[in-house]
Amino acid sequence: MSRKVLITAGAAGIGRAIAERFLEDGDEVAVCDADPAAIAAFTDAHPGVLAVVADVTSEPEMDSFLSDLERRWGGVDVVCANAGTGGPAGAIETLDYGEWQRCVATNLHGAFLTCRWAARVMKAQGHGLITLTSSTAGLFGYPYRSPYASAKWAIVGLTKTLAMELGPHGIRVNAVCPGAVEGPRMDRVVAMEAAARGETEEAIRESYVEGVSMKTWVTARDVANSIHYLASDGGARISGQVLAIDGHTETLAP
Repeated sequence: MSRKVLITAGAAGIGRAIAERFLEDGDEVAVCDADPAAIAAFTDAHPGVLAVVADVTSEPEMDSFLSDLERRWGGVDVVCANAGTGGPAGAIETLDYGEWQRCVATNLHGAFLTCRWAARVMKAQGHGLITLTSSTAGLFGYPYRSPYASAKWAIVGLTKTLAMELGPHGIRVNAVCPGAVEGPRMDRVVAMEAAARGETEEAIRESYVEGVSMKTWVTARDVANSIHYLASDGGARISGQVLAIDGHTETLAP
């Protein structure tokens, strides 16, 4: 029986990998993304899949998207609150408050709006899985990335709390914590951190590898496979967990 799967920020990067993993099983998938170009590219690759431009920090945009999805589907089996942004890099005294707010809003407030809807719909049907995308930055201190680390630690707290609230209703809630994921987004993060620390991009890349026991980066497919497992029969009793997909991060300190 096919599942109904919603992924926020699902048109590119980790989100697209999650969507494509479920599509391989013949599941019904819907994605939203704030980037119109990403939505257009996703639609070209997957015609017929519901893909909508929506900003997870906008309550009106999310209400419109989620209400339409509820009318179409009636219910939902898997919700991946995946949207996030890296935010600014720098010593805290140099950071702009507006950039701090935008980082926290995308990572945390967007998850709230998504989970608020998912909780209501899943309670009515008596089952469901919610996954929230945190980060290894939600498990360690992360110098020069305080907005991002703060938001990702908050995602872990939200996950643990919702697992307790929703468990009695047959709803499981877990967080995934990717490490350094290969791709354009991480390329931008490396460049930003290199500028903030006054180091070369190569030195920053090496520091990420050296801080991981397996001395490797992660792929978006690695993250997608883990979420796919959580949605399988094998994950039926896994809830309230914080799953690091990172080759075992030892430190994020420079």
